[in-house]
Amino acid sequence: MDPARFTRVAETAWRLEPEAGMHVPGVIYADETLLNEMDDKVGEQLANVARLPGIVRAAYAMPDAHWGYGFPIGGVAAFDPEEGGVVSAGGVGFDISCGVRALITGVDVARIRLVQKSLANDLYTNIPVGLGSTGAISLDSAAMVAMLEGGAGWAVSEGYGRASDLERIEEGGTMRGARADCVSEHARERQRREMGTLGSGNHYLEIQEVSEIYDANVAATFGLRLGEVVISIHCGSRGLGHQIGTEFLRDMAADAAARGFELPDRELACAPIRSPIGETYLGAMRAATNCAFANRQILTHLVRRVFGHYFPDAPLDLLFDVSHNTCKTEIHPVDGRMRELYVHRKGATRAFGPGHADLPEAFRATGQPVLIGGSMGTSSYVLAGTAAGEAASFSSACHGAGRSMSRHQALRRWRGRALVDELAARGIIIRSPSLRGVAEEAPGAYKESGAVVEAAEHAGLARRVARLDPVICIKG
Repeated sequence: MDPARFTRVAETAWRLEPEAGMHVPGVIYADETLLNEMDDKVGEQLANVARLPGIVRAAYAMPDAHWGYGFPIGGVAAFDPEEGGVVSAGGVGFDISCGVRALITGVDVARIRLVQKSLANDLYTNIPVGLGSTGAISLDSAAMVAMLEGGAGWAVSEGYGRASDLERIEEGGTMRGARADCVSEHARERQRREMGTLGSGNHYLEIQEVSEIYDANVAATFGLRLGEVVISIHCGSRGLGHQIGTEFLRDMAADAAARGFELPDRELACAPIRSPIGETYLGAMRAATNCAFANRQILTHLVRRVFGHYFPDAPLDLLFDVSHNTCKTEIHPVDGRMRELYVHRKGATRAFGPGHADLPEAFRATGQPVLIGGSMGTSSYVLAGTAAGEAASFSSACHGAGRSMSRHQALRRWRGRALVDELAARGIIIRSPSLRGVAEEAPGAYKESGAVVEAAEHAGLARRVARLDPVICIKG
């Protein structure tokens, strides 16, 4: 993307001035190299988001931003219902509440190397993974409603995990305002056998070595120690979330046409927050968020069972669970007063700074853990939210490396078998049901994750705490 389109306001901040119906400016956080590498569509989509009713302050794009459906992936925007603000299914995405959770093991990587292949095989055997994967759990109608409205709390009550886990999940593991009655029967049916499954695409389960510490004090608070491994789980609401996104994009587009509202892009289908369809979508979206919380909670139980067989002394405590495809009701200062806003984060992570009232007591002094995923052979990162992030981006940060080429381009360049062998030579074991999927998710198809998190830190969105390098990856 041409930097000349923007006004450079800082080393890692670029402003797209309002024009042609934009209510607010667009702001991209990136260094010049990352900005140059972004597709032109990112700027176009950011400008379109800035044209939506009720948007406040600015439309933001994170350093990992790339083209998405309606909103850019890596997009953040907040809307005020008092000013006719909207909720957009395209601003949340299809994989509602897709997110990452990390577990602290206390196990040195040298111990993992001794059992690396057998541990990888057992995790792959016991964690359902891949397109259309199903698990041993089958929900009847009553259990489906309880899951959609109870989230991770429901999962713990069913014996999946520990009550203490709930303290380390956004929203305490249960999203308030979820309404199972807003979720279609088709969406429910798609999820009936998918609880406790990873799915496909960029979803994964990784055993990762803590290979570098940037902030020793915060790392110690988080339980991160050099040379030990953590377990990261990246997945979302599976078929249910996708179906909800599909249905409401269609219904919101029809509703906009009926109201005479001309969408800047049909993929930005939206509805007033205070409208029947807006309220119904929020109820369904929050239920899908609970589905994702419950799904990751069940996966945590399965992982603990396998990993605990090899290392019964491992604590396997939850560090944190954070989503990055959501719309959250939050209080933020705008124009000198506190306002209730509906903050859309699509491919972006909530990153509350130190002292925020919504953080667990354990993180009040450090800021929220921000979990940034890599792709098989690339580094992941743990960051911490900053106070400066509130004014910069409604306390939001990046969520991963961000794609630098499409899946089709990746397939033309890489072969899955060759990638698996190449990574094995580097000491990284990959297990996946699809070599095609491995090629689509090749490490080289993504931006350099280190550059992304460094730009986020320079922009004040979050600060680096530790780098994690993959040892075992169970890939969707």
